[in-house]
Amino acid sequence: MAIRYAVDLTDTERAALREILSKNKAKRSTIINAYVLLKADRSCGWTNADIASAYEVSTKKVEQLKKRFVEDGFEAALYRKPVTNAHRRKITGDEEAHLIALYCRQAPEGHERWTLRMLADKMVELDIIASVSHETIRRTLKKMNLAPCGRTIRLARRTPWYPHCIRDIPPWA
Repeated sequence: MAIRYAVDLTDTERAALREILSKNKAKRSTIINAYVLLKADRSCGWTNADIASAYEVSTKKVEQLKKRFVEDGFEAALYRKPVTNAHRRKITGDEEAHLIALYCRQAPEGHERWTLRMLADKMVELDIIASVSHETIRRTLKKMNLAPCGRTIRLARRTPWYPHCIRDIPPWA
């Protein structure tokens, strides 16, 4: 079987890897990558299976690391890629407080209680937030243990600063 990606480390790269390993101050993934790259060097003669069993990683990881080294370079192979799809909160703390205050107010004329869509529309109308879906409103209210559409509100025990929100608290709560 032919070697798909051959790793040829320069002397400076080898020295950098040994320095990372000697200091032992890097992240665990970086240290493992350094070990794997040192043994993946063509001059060592280790196979992917040998490297995988020696450092308790999969052969797929060894292959991917070698591929990243050949295609993207030393730094890309050594360090993890930064996370690009980080979760961004849709509603901040201030907007959340406005939502709770709005939810605790009397429902609009002609309605017995707030609906999720009405809350979302009112938040946009009051320029509290640029745009928000009713699902985001539902998740936020659920996180705060506020039940939309007139169900039981269990806010009193957790947040004493909203005592005026207490409605329909059952005796078993």
